Amino acid sequence: QVQLVESGGGLVQPGGSLRLSCAASGLVTDYYSIGWIRQAPGKEREGVSCISYRDDTYYSASVKGRFTISRDHAKNTVYLEMSDLQPEDTAVYSCALPGTYYSGSFYYTGCAFDLRESSFGSWGQGTQVTVSS
Repeated sequence: QVQLVESGGGLVQPGGSLRLSCAASGLVTDYYSIGWIRQAPGKEREGVSCISYRDDTYYSASVKGRFTISRDHAKNTVYLEMSDLQPEDTAVYSCALPGTYYSGSFYYTGCAFDLRESSFGSWGQGTQVTVSS
């Protein structure tokens, strides 16, 4: 059973920074991609960033240049460094695995170039990020 546990959210002023972490467990392969999605109040879930098992990185247009995704393969942990945070970044941030469940098993895929939400098939409960003065 895949488990994704996020930490590091909180309240930050506009222009501030936060670092999110996600510990992954229950994975059946070391060759997996992993990313972050977010959901703001009243809005649909959206893909934010993704990193492949080869450490190729992908970002949505809204966060490119401000957010940095990285991973520690040995610890099965992925990070999201967020800088220059703005009120529109307020959301619940969840780490997520690209792929899909089928017949009770999870099938891993690579990062989707467009980070579409539907490309992520498993995600954690999330951590709240609030950007406000």
